[in-house]
Amino acid sequence: MILDASTIPEGTTLTADLCIAGGGPAGITLALALMDSGLDIVLLESGGPREERATQDLYAGTVADARMHPGPDRYRQRRMGGSSTIWGGRCMPFDAIDFEPRDYIAHSGWPIGLDDLLPYYPRANQLCEAGDFAYTVQTAFHHPLRPMIGGFESAAFSTDTLERFSLPTDFAGRYAQRLRQGPIRIIQHANLCGLDSGPAGAPVGPAQVRTLAGSAFTVRARHYVLATGGLETARLLLASPGASGRGLGNAHDVVGRYYMCHVAGTIGEVDLSGASSVWHGYDISDEGVYCRRRLALRPEAQRRLHAGNFIARLHHPRIPDPGHGSGILSALYLARPIVPYEYAKRLYGDTPGSAGLWLRHLRNVLLGAPATAGFLWHMLTQRRLAARKFPSIIVHPRNRRYSLDFHAEQEPNPESRVTLGSGRDALDMPRLHIDWRYTRRDVETVQRALAALAEALAASGAGRFDYDPAQVEAEMTRYGAYGGHHIGTARMGRDPRDSVVNADCRVHEAANLYIASSAVFPTSGQANPTLTIVALALRLADHLRRELRLPAAAARKETSPT
Repeated sequence: MILDASTIPEGTTLTADLCIAGGGPAGITLALALMDSGLDIVLLESGGPREERATQDLYAGTVADARMHPGPDRYRQRRMGGSSTIWGGRCMPFDAIDFEPRDYIAHSGWPIGLDDLLPYYPRANQLCEAGDFAYTVQTAFHHPLRPMIGGFESAAFSTDTLERFSLPTDFAGRYAQRLRQGPIRIIQHANLCGLDSGPAGAPVGPAQVRTLAGSAFTVRARHYVLATGGLETARLLLASPGASGRGLGNAHDVVGRYYMCHVAGTIGEVDLSGASSVWHGYDISDEGVYCRRRLALRPEAQRRLHAGNFIARLHHPRIPDPGHGSGILSALYLARPIVPYEYAKRLYGDTPGSAGLWLRHLRNVLLGAPATAGFLWHMLTQRRLAARKFPSIIVHPRNRRYSLDFHAEQEPNPESRVTLGSGRDALDMPRLHIDWRYTRRDVETVQRALAALAEALAASGAGRFDYDPAQVEAEMTRYGAYGGHHIGTARMGRDPRDSVVNADCRVHEAANLYIASSAVFPTSGQANPTLTIVALALRLADHLRRELRLPAAAARKETSPT
């Protein structure tokens, strides 16, 4: 059932077996997975079914360097469905090497391995509506595919791993009916503002909940789960004093540290005129899911190069430069005013517009009118109007010259962190301050991977990759931290001195508090985080079923203060 916090009388105490904070992919996954458990569950969501300016403003905060990281209210949605309401839908699992401690990646290693998540990834794939859990050409397709780059073979790079794409699925819209008809109490416009706590290791609670209308109530539960994302989770923990007085789970000053995104950029020119064929677009699986191959740095090459995980895709030239002569790309440039911020930053960067630039792009559109019209019709029918949307812009240059789009792992760095800032929001909660940083290893990962790719292409005879090695750091930081991947602020580990949660995602310092988000990832890998967030939430649901199997209180009733 879906309720509104305005219907909860001031001062009420709700009781439950489990209280989940956050109605994004992690929180909704937990709710769906536990719907038949017989547990009494309350899910608190700050927003409603649509974006609301006053609610979204609760995410606002400050950043140490606006060039390197967007404001905390960007790339996130404080509403039912969370950031699944704006994501691009790219899904892929973590690789086995991502879980391993690597002596060349500081602070690497998870207390669990890929085998611990493999039972949950297929169901996560289904919830994300990305089809089967099949992420190689060999397992996903029962018929031959044209080569990505004809004649290219490499011991360092593979071309047979896939990205799969969700619709993209808005978890609120997709699962609203099931949630509305189910037994779980979902309370919208309910903001978790803190958790009471006692001595270290004791249970926490009750949860303090407020509304923007000024009312307040509490939720007393046997267990609590923060499913509020990588940034808000850190804010909530730091704003709740905990036993140490430094923040809940923060006795060792770990909460908010090791903050990662991904490093990404576009660089150089890949000339594939020597390849027998080139295909860098999407293949459609038997279930009708868009899949795309990429150049992936093999695990053995990562170890040999002492590099983090790295993938690259063939990409179109930079859109803002009309010198590409493409009417299609120029049409996208002219559409700039209506493109959402989350995509505009990657498509256009910070290139300032001008009348002269606009006219040169208009000339490209007019000269390439037939191709441009066909592209726009395709985007209208296959993206704007389609239920399963064509994932991204694909331009096939006749001369087989591409730029290279790369996406790489970021090394965990304790000096990259989020803290409480000086301002306060409308609920009197401290706002967040973000100081995202990258390391020398991040630069070296990209440098070594690009050099290895240039060598591999030349050795194969399929093509040539030309780029300026001196520009690698500038290109990988051109847009700063990559989008909405907020990772590592409440990392998983065995030792409370350098982690916040254990292998079951339970906060070390609290007997009944868990975290379900990318905040718990000890490393970022190369993969977008949503699929692994959902898989971890499913794993946590199984753990909570076991934990909460003990008899609950005989009487479950809501009480008001006398």
